[in-house]
Amino acid sequence: MRWDIVHRTEYRYATPAKESFNQVRLQPMTSEGQTIEAFELVVRPAARVRHYRDFYANVVHHFEIPEPHHALAIESKVQAVTRAEPPIPPEARLFPLARIGEAARSFRCHDFLNASKYVDVEPETWRLALDAVNVESDAWQAVQAIMRFVHGTISYASNSTSVHTHMREVLLRRQGVCQDFAHVALGLCRAIKIPALYVSGYLATEAASATHAWIEVFIPETGWRGLDPTHNRQVDENYLKLAVGRDYSDVAPVAGHYKGTQDRQMDVVVKIEIGK
Repeated sequence: MRWDIVHRTEYRYATPAKESFNQVRLQPMTSEGQTIEAFELVVRPAARVRHYRDFYANVVHHFEIPEPHHALAIESKVQAVTRAEPPIPPEARLFPLARIGEAARSFRCHDFLNASKYVDVEPETWRLALDAVNVESDAWQAVQAIMRFVHGTISYASNSTSVHTHMREVLLRRQGVCQDFAHVALGLCRAIKIPALYVSGYLATEAASATHAWIEVFIPETGWRGLDPTHNRQVDENYLKLAVGRDYSDVAPVAGHYKGTQDRQMDVVVKIEIGK
């Protein structure tokens, strides 16, 4: 599947802002299942943009605008190709849940087994995870049970939460948006020692106005597999990965700080064109 994406974020300030520093995670990674053919990032007011790779190998662009400005626009353009990974049969039994602790031996799993800014692994979360998994003894069956539980427990409600909402609040309200579904699923998986990470990206089948969020879980002898608890499905070629981390705080598409008024307006527009 071929992707052409334009992602534009614009801030407008009631009075001029200055000394603005920003980090941007809008360049998708080339990895198994996706190839990035072109990427362009434009910033207005014009600024010198540098980049590096963070601890999770995400590409992070950063720039500073010291002079006063009434508006800031950040626009990325992406051309990419995604390929379908053979789905794991829903009935497959891949690895005993009783041995899932062996996953901790992988150096890539440590950060994704513990609590993080918006995710906890407290006893209440552990008990909820056990209820969701019930008597299941296979790790792959367990994560599917957790995905079904989250999908059936949380109602999708636009603007019901913010990107800073913790999973505990989502469970209390029983409603949220895609990052909330992901955070709850992460907590339940980690609470029973299944490594799980947060993914930010795009979903081709949505009328996208922003990025989407899902999770990846690690099953020993199988590897990392993507699951979308918002839609109760495995990840396929309809998903394009931008960045990964412990939770949303590690992968925010645009983050930064500035000196000036708190009276500002932010608009985000995402346009996705799909071809074969």
